[in-house]
Amino acid sequence: MKMRSARFAIGDVVRHRIFPFRGVVFDIDPEFANTEEWWNAIPAAIRPAKDQPFYHLFAENDETEYVAYVSEQNLVPDDSGRPIRHPQVLALMDVADGHYRWKQQSGIFH
Repeated sequence: MKMRSARFAIGDVVRHRIFPFRGVVFDIDPEFANTEEWWNAIPAAIRPAKDQPFYHLFAENDETEYVAYVSEQNLVPDDSGRPIRHPQVLALMDVADGHYRWKQQSGIFH
C-alpha cells in the first residue's frame, strides 16, 4: 500500500473548498477512520475517496463553532489572516504568524 504524506499539519488554518467553513487542524488520520454510517451520509456525488488523509478541525462558520472531519481533497489553505474564534482553539492553542500550536502544559507540548 502506498503511503501519502499529509498536505497540512497540526496547527494549519484551512478552509473547505466547497462549503463555507474554516478551521485549525488538530489531528490527522492517514486515511479514512470514521464510521460507515458517517461515510454513507455524504451524498455519493461528493463523497471523497477513503485512501487519503482526513483532518480533524476545530471548525467555524458565520454562525457557530464545531468539530469537523474533512478529507484532504476538500481542504485548501486559508490565507485570510483572520484569527480563529473557536473556544477550544482559544483554550488549547497559541498562535504565531497565523499558525497555531498546542499550548505548553506541565513542560510538555501536546
